[in-house]
Amino acid sequence: MAAIVSHFFAYVSRLRWIKRWGLMRNAIEENVATHSWEVATLAHALAIIRNHRFNGDVNADRVAAAALYHDATEVITGDMPTPVKYHSRVIREAFGDIEHKAEAELLALLPDDLQGPFASYLRESQLAKEEKELIKAADRLSAWLKCQAEIRAGNQEFGPAANQIRQRLEQDGLPEVQYFLEVFAPSYDQPLDNLLGD
Repeated sequence: MAAIVSHFFAYVSRLRWIKRWGLMRNAIEENVATHSWEVATLAHALAIIRNHRFNGDVNADRVAAAALYHDATEVITGDMPTPVKYHSRVIREAFGDIEHKAEAELLALLPDDLQGPFASYLRESQLAKEEKELIKAADRLSAWLKCQAEIRAGNQEFGPAANQIRQRLEQDGLPEVQYFLEVFAPSYDQPLDNLLGD
């Protein structure tokens, strides 16, 4: 019996063409695929830090895999800038409905027997509270690191966003995020030769 052709991964691979930070002048272009990879590595790190430093019990591999897909619906919706997305409750609810419909549309591209297993990663509603919390923290952390890179490149337009995101990270009060900010974030300011050591 011939396999049914699925467009799912070809479609998701187009995340590389969707630009982020569309309302801002960017010194360093960022696309959704690159951002998703960074969020996945950060979420994985935060989960491991939670488990090993703060007595957590979360599946770091599952968190990383779910984080890879956390913005997959943007291949349908495009990147909605945060100030627009959260401008009002009405807009947030409307966009939330669009995101749920986009999740269903993406899942429908998969063969029937794979839709269930993939739904547990693609549908935010199927993630555990801790998984959502770590992915959201990694998403914010990635945004803050992007802002810092822009500021280092001389783009002061990202200054207010950097301050707002850092405030939010502090307010969230997740110890694994504070640990990352203290132990790993300072190295992002360093040139390559310093990262490689002597």
